[in-house]
Amino acid sequence: MKKVRITVMRQTVYRDLIEEYENPIMHACNMRVGQVFIAEGWKKPEGMCGSAWDTMSPFVMTLAHGGEDLYDGWMKNKKSAMISCNDGFRPVSFYIEALDEEAK
Repeated sequence: MKKVRITVMRQTVYRDLIEEYENPIMHACNMRVGQVFIAEGWKKPEGMCGSAWDTMSPFVMTLAHGGEDLYDGWMKNKKSAMISCNDGFRPVSFYIEALDEEAK
C-alpha cells in the first residue's frame, strides 16, 4: 500500500451564507493553505479535519491501493485527485496524490 500526500490547496469562505444560516462558531476550521499531511492507509493523519477526512478517505484508500484515473482523464496526474470537504460555508480543496513510498 502506498502513502498518500494530502495538500491543502484553497479555502473559500461564503460570508453571506454564514451570516444568514450558520450559528456563531468560535473556531470552525483548522486547515491552512499549504499544509501537508501524509496518510498511511485508512488512518486519519494527525491534525486532519475529521469531516474533511470523511469526505476524502475513500479516494485516499483507492490511491493507496494503486487505483488511478479516478476522474476518467480529468487529472494530469492519474494517481491524484482534487477533493473538497463538505463544509458548505467554508469549503477547503485538497490535492491528494499517491507517493511511490510504501506505507508501514
